[in-house]
Amino acid sequence: MIPLEEARAFVLHRCPPPVPADVDLRSALGLVLAEPVEAVESVPPFDNTAMDGFAVRAADTADAPVDLSIIGTLAAGSVSDREVGVGEAMRIMTGAPMPPGADAVVMVERTKASADDTTVTIEIRVEVGNHVRGAGEDLRSGQEVFAAGTVLGPAHIGVLASIGCRQVPTYRRLRVGVLSTGDELVMGTPGPGQIRDSNRDALLALLEAAGMIGVDLGLVSDDEEAIEGAILAGVAGCDAVLTSGGVSMGDFDYVKAVLDRIGDMRWMQVAIRPAKPLAFGLVDGTPVFGLPGNPVSSMVSFELFARPALRSMSGHTDLERRRVVAVSEGGLDRHPDGKVHFARVTVDYSDGTYMVASVKGQGSHQLTAMASADGLAVLPDGDGVVDGGAVEVLLLR
Repeated sequence: MIPLEEARAFVLHRCPPPVPADVDLRSALGLVLAEPVEAVESVPPFDNTAMDGFAVRAADTADAPVDLSIIGTLAAGSVSDREVGVGEAMRIMTGAPMPPGADAVVMVERTKASADDTTVTIEIRVEVGNHVRGAGEDLRSGQEVFAAGTVLGPAHIGVLASIGCRQVPTYRRLRVGVLSTGDELVMGTPGPGQIRDSNRDALLALLEAAGMIGVDLGLVSDDEEAIEGAILAGVAGCDAVLTSGGVSMGDFDYVKAVLDRIGDMRWMQVAIRPAKPLAFGLVDGTPVFGLPGNPVSSMVSFELFARPALRSMSGHTDLERRRVVAVSEGGLDRHPDGKVHFARVTVDYSDGTYMVASVKGQGSHQLTAMASADGLAVLPDGDGVVDGGAVEVLLLR
């Protein structure tokens, strides 16, 4: 068996670098910027009011309360061709540009217009700039908005829209094919000795949750020609391919035979539980991950190997899920076997402390228990963790 970190390093080292691509702004959520973005204009582009109220000269409010003449109304989206003079005020709506001559805004709640709407009483004294949003207050023209490597969230998308950046220089969103193989797997009603294929749907969901495009390559029987055709079609149209099953020592060697013939593969027994068997290599330059067939093993293997590698290929530098130190409730038992165990646990957070408890059903075939888990507790070789003991946890959500 080989250590976990050695297997991870091998996979990461052989994966290709991220590919830059200009994408439409509306398709950029979750992607990583491949280069810096600069503002080509200021935001906001002009001085404007942050409140509904009256645009005034601040000096005119020095002896408030004071009556000023109303000279007009300015709505958002309009500009005034009239200057606010001494003793005058202009009614103004949120977002409207400041009229010439005015240097402050009095919020409408601190004013009272006359019955004939010709004068307004300003109840308070205000300073220059009161409730005024200055041009370039958010961004200045020529300023770097976001650095290369920024992961774009909803607020980033909004900022880019505000400066007119509709094509965004990112790294490409990966297309990842998912293939299931095995005569024992079916999509419909299982016959004698058969089970429904669940790994493909779970892996496609994991890819979607990771911000990637999952490509369903189908369910293929134990036939070398069919397996080869499906894998070659996958690597031709995808950035990576995931297969499940056919990588354990006792498996029939259909997948192994095909991948050894058409690719440069390494078959590994990693010192972990679950997910000990792993295959990884390149077929026509495209990474292929051979994940174990047991449902929990397949998902854990994805988390430990495929997800970090695919994130690296997407331009991310933070490759792993978040790890925290938690307190075990009830203990986490295991026996020495030379492997690192990843126990499925529920996670609670209270008063600054993470608390974890083992879920019922730790077998690599017990997918329902995996669905109940919030994290994977990392148990080094040994006797486990006692009740109240500290344990490192990989948070799954």
